[in-house]
Amino acid sequence: MPYPKPHTVAELTEGILEGAYGPDPKDVTVTSAFWLYHTTRLAGGDVTYHNHYLLLRVGESFGACSFEAGEVSSDFCENASGSTLETLLRSESASVRIAALDAYLSRVRPHREAGEAEPVTLPSGTPEIRARARDAAIAGLLDLEPGAKVALIGVVNPLIEAIRDRGGVCLPCDLNLRTTQWGEPVSDDMTEVLEQADAVVATGMTLGNGTFDLILEHCRQNDVPLVVYAQTGSAVARAFLSSGVTALSAEAFPFSQFSADATALYRYRADSFAAGLEEAS
Repeated sequence: MPYPKPHTVAELTEGILEGAYGPDPKDVTVTSAFWLYHTTRLAGGDVTYHNHYLLLRVGESFGACSFEAGEVSSDFCENASGSTLETLLRSESASVRIAALDAYLSRVRPHREAGEAEPVTLPSGTPEIRARARDAAIAGLLDLEPGAKVALIGVVNPLIEAIRDRGGVCLPCDLNLRTTQWGEPVSDDMTEVLEQADAVVATGMTLGNGTFDLILEHCRQNDVPLVVYAQTGSAVARAFLSSGVTALSAEAFPFSQFSADATALYRYRADSFAAGLEEAS
């Protein structure tokens, strides 16, 4: 069936609650819930990345949301298993709602079964090898003129390198980092970098912190390409392909940083996504 094209996360949530995307979420139960705190410092760098994740399993699929320290307590997991997704979609916590959205949409249509998704195998190896391969795959979704300005919302240093390797000028923006690995300033003002950007690359964390809708609307109104790289809410971001999101690099749990073995991410482009849905209908 063809799915509606939402314009906001709230609109997507309402559509799911009304049954427009598949089974009624009150009939979909969380099998397990877990809370992770993970740190990484890549070799040669001086930045330690601190990541907190909420993960919800529904059958064969997982939903994920990364959040800032203190936003979700590990105690949440005590009673989450056995909850319906309808209950969690109505949670007061944005992180819980995004994880529930992701779990629902991942169950309805897993990335591994989406015919229009392009699987990209990340090689086995060290975190540095795998991070470079992942970020090269993300940057490969950009079609850039030499010197094009790319707003990077959510800074990962290897991704800055990958954008530069494709001829782009990176405009980094992050709420937690003040400088890049090379000592360049990182803005904490998303509006500032968006106004200068010829293209935007944004992390799925923007779904959890509430800035995704603003980025989406800016890119839609100004006809600016938007590439999303998502561990958080990868299936949620997919719902906005052809509705503001130009391309998506989607990683389902378990994420690449949790393994030294070869793993897959899934790349989508809006044109192939729309064609795939037409064929499915």
